[in-house]
Formats: sequence, structure tokens, C-alpha cells
Amino acid sequence: MKAVILAAGHGTRLGPLRRDVPKVLIRVAGRELLWRHLRLLSELGVEEFIIVVNAEGRGPIEEFLRGSGFKYRLVLNEAPEKGNGYSLYLARDHVEAPFLVVMGDHVYEEEFLREAIKGKGLIIDRTGRFVDKEEATKVKDEGGRVEEIGKEIEGTAFDTGFFVLDTEIFHHAREVLEEKGRAEMSEIVRRARLEVTEVSGLLWMDVDTPEDARRATRVLVRRAVKEVGDGAVSRLFNRRVSLWISERAVNRLTPNQASILSSAVGLLAAFVALVSPAAAGLIYQLSSILDGVDGEIARASLRNSSFGGWMDSLLDRGVDFLFLLALGYTLEANPAFWGIIAAAIFGTIMVSYSTERYKAAYLLDIYREIPAMRYLVGKRDERIFVTMCFCLGSKIAELFLLLAFWTNLRVLITVLLVWKKEKGKGS
Repeated sequence: MKAVILAAGHGTRLGPLRRDVPKVLIRVAGRELLWRHLRLLSELGVEEFIIVVNAEGRGPIEEFLRGSGFKYRLVLNEAPEKGNGYSLYLARDHVEAPFLVVMGDHVYEEEFLREAIKGKGLIIDRTGRFVDKEEATKVKDEGGRVEEIGKEIEGTAFDTGFFVLDTEIFHHAREVLEEKGRAEMSEIVRRARLEVTEVSGLLWMDVDTPEDARRATRVLVRRAVKEVGDGAVSRLFNRRVSLWISERAVNRLTPNQASILSSAVGLLAAFVALVSPAAAGLIYQLSSILDGVDGEIARASLRNSSFGGWMDSLLDRGVDFLFLLALGYTLEANPAFWGIIAAAIFGTIMVSYSTERYKAAYLLDIYREIPAMRYLVGKRDERIFVTMCFCLGSKIAELFLLLAFWTNLRVLITVLLVWKKEKGKGS
């Protein structure tokens, strides 16, 4: 399947955000609009992209695509003032039915695209959950086809800017061009009385202004929170702060840079623990908050990687080990109590190791596969918060006693839950 990406617009409403780059190359949540289309659609089976560009944008877009690994063809629209329908018409010799048409200045999430490519005609959304309903193009449909379309009408749905078409559309485009000398997609859609397919409630947005870009970034980051696996502290507090940070950092930091930053703060906490456990506890909690940023940035910017997850896990284990070791050193404990400290450190490392090893062995997330694990207290965010509280209260010895019991009990319960699941498979 091929996809036509309409990218010949000048994007004048984006103002300074655009600088000297084409509209489709502005970054939203850490990735260029065009790259998002190419990455997500190629993963859903699109093999070639026909990208309609204007003369000004052709060079930068070609440079951006060089070496990208995507199969593409650039089609030059020397008269973008003739409308986006004219841009579509210029692609007529490069596609065969069925093909996709995508507005280059829109943002779509993967779930929307997965449903949309199954449809026919114009993909509509009856909720308009994420869009400015006043600015959005409305659609009035009846009997499964478009009756009217435009920004000023009283519609029954919203135009998502995504189409699944056959080559008959070019006949209607030619008619509009011959009559008016220009053609907008809405005029072609109206004349063709396109079929409509509803995909409602999923993320799609038009990015026309700097505020649109900021809002799209905010929504993409907030929808990037992992569905399961967070502890109570993350859900109730950490995520509120980390999302605020991620919204502002996603266009500036890579996930790996965010991981290193979080770990650097954690290592700072370990050194500070030698001087002031109370201050160290606060810094350790800050590192826990920052620990969510790398994953949020990775998911929002489509930069998930096995290496990134592996590195983040190693860094977390190293930070936890060094912080607890430094805390233990401040106690000047007798040799017997060092056994408690060792048990606390061992259990802390094993809590994470037991869940990570499950993923490595079964290639599955333990929190998805064993729902009871979601309610098992003792995830990293919860342990760090409790550690901070004990540090603030100067109860370091009591903290190690608690961790030695709590973490190892959690590991034992994890083993029992996995064993129970495996036993159930055999019955």
C-alpha cells in the first residue's frame, strides 16, 4: 500500500516556531510531524510514501529523508495556492487503489492509524475529543456518505484529515480544478460524496499554530504513561511532576540523556548521604521522580529501544546499591547489623531483578500477565518514598530493618505468584 502525504502548505500561522523549516518538519513531542507519519504508517504496512511538497520545502525535506530508510517519492507542487486538493491531484500518476491520504500537518497516535487504515473513504470522529471544535472541519454525513463538509456548518462529526481512497477521486479532483482553477480537499470530498468510516475517541490533532504544537506535545506526553507497573507513589505524585518536566524536555533531551540525568541525581544522593541523610533522602526522591522522565520521553517521541530499557535498569540498580551502601556506612554499625544491611540491599536489588528476569524469560510483562502483582506493595517508587521518610526522621537503622523484611518478602511472594501461574498452566 502507498500513502500520499500532503506537505505543500507554507504553515504561516506557525510563526517563529517554523523558523526556516517546512511545516511538516516542526518537532512535536520530540519528533518531526513527517517522521511520525513515516514511522507509524510503515509499521502498519505502508511500503511507499508519495510526499507532495512546495518549492521552498523540497530541499529541506529531501535532506531530512536522505538515509532515513523509508521508500519515498517527492512530488513538486509549484502552485500550492491552488489548494491541498490540487496537491492530491498531482499524485495521480504515482498511486493505485487503495491508497491512503494523510494531512502532513496532523498528529495521529498509533491506535488511531491502526483502526483508520481498515476503513474506506473519509475517516471521521464524532467526539472531537482532542481538537478545537470551533476550528476543526465538520462533516455532515447521511447513509454512510458525506453530505456536507466545512468549518462553518453544523456537522455530525469531524474531518480527521485521513482518507482511504481509490483512483476515482482524481476524476472528482479534475472536475473541481476545471471549474474553479483550484481545489481544496473539502470540495473534492463533497463532490465525490465519499464514504465515511468512524474512528472516534482516539488521538488526532491538526497542528496549525504554536499553541497547537504545544498542546499536541502535552497530549502525546500524557498519553505516553505506561498502562501498568507504576506504584502508588508514582500514580499519586511522581507522575504529576515527571509529566510536567517531560512536556518541557521532550524536544530537548533524548531518553538516554534523561536516564543519565536521573542516575546522576541518584549518585549525588549517595554522596550526600555520607554527610546528611535527610538531604540525601530528598535528593533520592527527586531521582525517583526524574526516573519516569526517560520512559515518558521515549514513548512520546517514538524512541523506545531495548538498549535504553536495559541501560535504565542497570543504572537504577547501581544507584539503589550505592545509596543504601552509603546510608549503611553512616550507621557505623557492628558486624551483626551489617548482615541486616546486606539483606536489605539484596532484597532491594532482587525485587527489580525478579520482575526483569520474568520479562527476559517469558518475553512478557509480569504486571500484565499476573494482575495480582500490580497490588503488591514495594515497587521502586514506593521504596524510595519510604526511604526518604525514614531519612527525614533520622531512622536509618529502622529503615534497614524494614527493607530487609519487606523486600525479601515481596520477592518470595513474586516467586509464589509465578509458580502458581505456571502450575495453573499445567492443570
